[in-house]
Amino acid sequence: MTLRDFLSAHDRPGAVTLLEGKRKVLAQDVAKLEMLGRRLASSSRHMQFRSGNAPGADHHFSLGVAEVDASRLQVIIPYTSHRSASNLAARTYSLDDVDLLQEPELVYATHETRSMASLVDGYVSGKRGMPYLKASYLLRDTVKVLGAHGIPPASFAIFYDDLAAPGQGGTGHTMRVCVAHSIPMADQRCWFAWLDAD
Repeated sequence: MTLRDFLSAHDRPGAVTLLEGKRKVLAQDVAKLEMLGRRLASSSRHMQFRSGNAPGADHHFSLGVAEVDASRLQVIIPYTSHRSASNLAARTYSLDDVDLLQEPELVYATHETRSMASLVDGYVSGKRGMPYLKASYLLRDTVKVLGAHGIPPASFAIFYDDLAAPGQGGTGHTMRVCVAHSIPMADQRCWFAWLDAD
């Protein structure tokens, strides 16, 4: 898929493109993440962009988008005060405002990471603090893809993954949710080539 193909298919009203990935970004890739954010924001008209407001890939993608049009940037955060000083988005959705008891599909999809299922259930039932904070991050990752009441789902996901150990951690969970719910996605093996597009 070329950048032109991507924009032709996904730059439409209501489209939400998820931009996210690993916290550890290779030094030689930092500028590429920011460049992609700028390229997508400047080459599209309708598309909204979403991240999880995490350090690393989320932050660098967001810097690029915000440089062009921060009004089209949204973040989904695990709790209301999460990294508020680093939040570049015009629109912020907090997991604190999602009634998880009314979102069974969201909870079920988060169980995809089976080792966290009991913590997720505890968080949904109202438990807070460590170790349930981990569950809030995983639920936030699921919301980034599927949305929730008042939060539209993503229509495409662009990832920066660790290609030496792909599909791990929260990024891996988010990718698995995309696959399970037929949300198309690409990682840097695809989108690095977009940076050379006309």
